[in-house]
Amino acid sequence: MSFFTALVVDGILAGSIYALIALAFVVVYKAARIINFALGECVMLGALLVAFALHGLSLGLAGALALAAAGMAALALLFSRLVLYRLFGAPLISLIMVTLGLGALIRGGGTIMLGGVPREIALPIPRAPLEIGSLQIATDRLAAAVIAALCVALVAWFHHRSRTGVALRAIAEDRTAAMASGIDVRRYVALTWVAMGVICVAAGVLWTFVSGGGFSVALVGLKVFPIVIIGGLDSIPGTIVGAMIVGVLESLAAGYLDPGFAPVAAWLVLLMVLILRPQGLFGTRRVERV
Repeated sequence: MSFFTALVVDGILAGSIYALIALAFVVVYKAARIINFALGECVMLGALLVAFALHGLSLGLAGALALAAAGMAALALLFSRLVLYRLFGAPLISLIMVTLGLGALIRGGGTIMLGGVPREIALPIPRAPLEIGSLQIATDRLAAAVIAALCVALVAWFHHRSRTGVALRAIAEDRTAAMASGIDVRRYVALTWVAMGVICVAAGVLWTFVSGGGFSVALVGLKVFPIVIIGGLDSIPGTIVGAMIVGVLESLAAGYLDPGFAPVAAWLVLLMVLILRPQGLFGTRRVERV
């Protein structure tokens, strides 16, 4: 029983970081209806920028985070203004191909410009395990999960309580009606990309601290798609629930079956959800008149 409990706790801790990464996907999709296939590369770049500021520029952690957040926000804003503005109303496949191209550009540019940067990001968090009875919890994973949960709560509060969040929800509900009421849709869509960039910095740092860094961080983007589809593409609560489900499933599969089967478990659940509830557990069912 203690082994099962340890696996569940470990899965929940991993799920907290998954939720933060998936949230970067959802905030863009809700406002712009764009499936960002470059998310993993954005998380990787955010972590590499922090590592470069720490090791290459000898900045402190706060300065490195600020520099990386500013860099990712600038990149996201530039991409939104130069590329996405020209694709408003374009077919979905065009938007998908653009994000795939962005991912390839980040991978190639990161390899050339930041390939020699040390990958380690040290946080002022002890790594000694925390013992609760017979259960041992890795302190670094626990702290990273708590930070990720706080970031998720902050973004959810901003999206549901702030004036900007109200505008974003109006755009997500009906873009035409939002434009008719005077909301600058393009400006707010650009803002969601900026928010995505900043979230990717936080997620990349936490993932690198817990699991190691480098260009393999980009692969974490593959874990996001089962999460957001299981929870619902346009649902923040669904993203959180989906992340916890995937985190616990991967942990149980690795503990009881085989570590190589862990990533497969989430995709099997994804197939079941698509068959039984295509819009996801908390997704919005859209009814169109014909």
